[in-house]
Amino acid sequence: MLDEDEWTAAERAYEQRLDAWLVPHQQRRRAGVAHPVWDFLFSYYSQAPGRLRRWHPGVGRSLAGGTARARLDWPFYAELADGTVGLDVPAFLARRRTSAAWVEGLLSATAGRPAQFGCFGLHEWAMVYRPGAGGVRHEQLPLRLGQAGTDAVVEGHRVQCSHVDAFRFFTPAAVPRNTLTPTRDSQQQLEQPGCLHATMDLYKWAYKLSPAVPGELLADCFALAADVRELDMRASPYDLRPLGWEPVAIETPEGKAEYVAAQRGFATRGAALRVHLLDVCRALLDEAGRRTVGR
Repeated sequence: MLDEDEWTAAERAYEQRLDAWLVPHQQRRRAGVAHPVWDFLFSYYSQAPGRLRRWHPGVGRSLAGGTARARLDWPFYAELADGTVGLDVPAFLARRRTSAAWVEGLLSATAGRPAQFGCFGLHEWAMVYRPGAGGVRHEQLPLRLGQAGTDAVVEGHRVQCSHVDAFRFFTPAAVPRNTLTPTRDSQQQLEQPGCLHATMDLYKWAYKLSPAVPGELLADCFALAADVRELDMRASPYDLRPLGWEPVAIETPEGKAEYVAAQRGFATRGAALRVHLLDVCRALLDEAGRRTVGR
């Protein structure tokens, strides 16, 4: 149980932390200004900024004090037996038990697999390889090496993307160049913890399990996704120097070394967050099991 002073302080700290990203995003949106790096966190990932800004105590914690009662109007909150307010576990499981089990299976499988660090971010290059009539995804950004130079980098490397949601954006010409054919059905068999997109997706699984995920964990996952997104685009074929970012030139030995060093650091951060998300999944599934046995 968190007393009112304790949890309202945690709520304020969470909001201030997230506002570093949310306020500039909302200002750009009101002005109609797109951002090729940060918009991804609010478009590819579907959590609305208003919902993301809501701090939750998560499964196993409850809130004391009269202010907490306002949350009884929020989805999946209820008054608990001791008079505090917290996660309505039965209601959550009725709607999300299947999702929680799927996420637990994916995260557990990923955690048990060795990390691979040989992709060098070529998934972004494969998304603009010989684009044909479809054009380039971020048309407002120039290609750092031009189209011919970009195509040559893809053709000079072994492309080995294991993430279905990166692979599905490959150009038709790039698809047969990938050593794998990741699909949604094979996601649990292929996803590995060195993959930048698998690391960014920890944020997706955190908000998909909200409000069962503690706000502090959700914020950590979002911050990691933002850091990974920056590397992902700096290592891409696009020229971000007009936006203030120097490229990670993965076509060079020095750029490859820089990319792998950052990738290893993100994998370490992601491994710790994956453990915490698994704890949330298992707490929910254990409760579901107890309820099934008790029938």
